[in-house]
Amino acid sequence: MNLNQQIVLVSGAGRGLGAAIARAFAAQGASVVINYRRSEAAALALAAELGDHAVAIQADVSDREDVRRMVNEAAEHFGSHVTTVVNNALGDFSFNGDGRETIQSIPWEDFQGQLDVSLRGSLNLIQATAPAMENAGFGRVINIGTNLFQNPVVPYHDYTAAKAALLALTRTAAADLGPGGITVNMLSGGLLRTTDASSATPEAIFDLIAQSTPLRRVTTPAEFADAVLFFASPWSRAVTGQNLVVDGGLVRD
Repeated sequence: MNLNQQIVLVSGAGRGLGAAIARAFAAQGASVVINYRRSEAAALALAAELGDHAVAIQADVSDREDVRRMVNEAAEHFGSHVTTVVNNALGDFSFNGDGRETIQSIPWEDFQGQLDVSLRGSLNLIQATAPAMENAGFGRVINIGTNLFQNPVVPYHDYTAAKAALLALTRTAAADLGPGGITVNMLSGGLLRTTDASSATPEAIFDLIAQSTPLRRVTTPAEFADAVLFFASPWSRAVTGQNLVVDGGLVRD
C-alpha cells in the first residue's frame, strides 16, 4: 500500500518527534491521526496545520479502553480502519544526565511508569488495530526505540529498560502477525536536536555526540521521521522484526 493510501496513527504526536513523524506522513499524502495525552493545544494546532487529512484525538495509550475508543473514532473520521501505527508515545521523561537517578537510588515506580507507556501502550495499540489490518491483509507497526541499550553512554535505567522490552515485543509480534500481512519493526535513535525531552540536555553533550558520529552532527527529528517512512512504504514489504538505528552512525552494531 502506498503511503498516500494509508491511515497512520502516531502516538504522542502532539509535539517533538511525534509531530515530526506526523508531518512527514502528511507530506506524502497519508491521513494522520495525531494522538496526544495532555498536549491538546499543540495537537490541535498541528492538525490545523496539516489540513483535512489529519485529526487530533486525545487518549492515554496505557489505558486499553481509551485506546480502543481512539481507534474507533479514527476509523469513523476517515471512513476506514487504521493501516499503520507508530508507537512513539513517551512517559514523562527528561534527558538530563546530571539529574538522572542512579541504579542505587532509582525506584521501581520509575521503571513501571516507562513500561506502562512504551510497552503496555504499544501492546494496547497493536491489539486495537491488528484485527482490521489482518482482515485487509496489510498492516504496518513501527515502534520507536533507542540506541541506549546498545550504547548506554548515559544510563537512563528506566527508559532504556522499557525500550529494550519494546524491542523484544517488536520481534515476537512480527512473528505472530506476519502471516496476516502485518510487519512490525523498530527504529532506534540517539539524542535528537531538539525535542521537549532533550531540551534539558547540556549543549556540551550535543557537541560531544556530534563529534562522535561520522556525519559530525546530531540527528534531527525530521531526519529521523524520514526513516520511519521507509518502514511504512512498499519498499520495506519484506522487512519485519528489525531494529534500524538512526543516529548519524554513532552506533554501528
